[in-house]
Amino acid sequence: MSDSPDMPRLAERFRGFLPVVVDVETGGFDCERHALLEIAAVPIEVDDGGFLHPGQAVSTHVEPFPGAEIDPRSLEVTGIVLDHPFRDAVPERAALDRIFVPVRAAIRRHGCQRAILVGHNAHFDLGFVNAAVKRVGHKRNPFHPFSTFDTVTLAGMAYGQTVLSKAVQAAGLPWDGNEAHSAVYDALRTAELFCTILNRWRQWEIASGQIPLPQRATGTSGG
Repeated sequence: MSDSPDMPRLAERFRGFLPVVVDVETGGFDCERHALLEIAAVPIEVDDGGFLHPGQAVSTHVEPFPGAEIDPRSLEVTGIVLDHPFRDAVPERAALDRIFVPVRAAIRRHGCQRAILVGHNAHFDLGFVNAAVKRVGHKRNPFHPFSTFDTVTLAGMAYGQTVLSKAVQAAGLPWDGNEAHSAVYDALRTAELFCTILNRWRQWEIASGQIPLPQRATGTSGG
């Protein structure tokens, strides 16, 4: 990845923040009462032309915290079977570590200061992350405590759509309703949507002369 002014690092593009798409599946809408059941995160990467693309997804299933409430209607939507033998759920502290460790590594790799959560209705996802952090007393949360990038707003601006499935399809991206409400699937589609919208802006900047067309290094090789 180039450090030239025409090909900015993510640290420079977002004021030291690394965008990381997060999706959670839960046992309800109240982050204080309802269980966090699944979480996925997708760090955003950048190519030499300054265009964004989703990075490697990380995810885990989560054991309900002691005393957590679970609305059966939420399980009907997500399709989560709590006692499924292959669910491989872990306690909240271990689940947060599985997400936070690779996120912190991505922050260091891009020279950023911390992560900023990207989500579709991002404050819902951030609320559940923050509530879990508080419950277990986690001291190394890489995410900004309240700032987010929300693809609801971005998709409403770009495509006139606010529902994730409709926004993804309006952006010309594939959508499989049978896979929806999996944290990994929703996080990846949200990451693709975020990158598509931001890359359209990048293309406009180049086409309008706001920034020069990125120049790739050229040269000859000898034996």
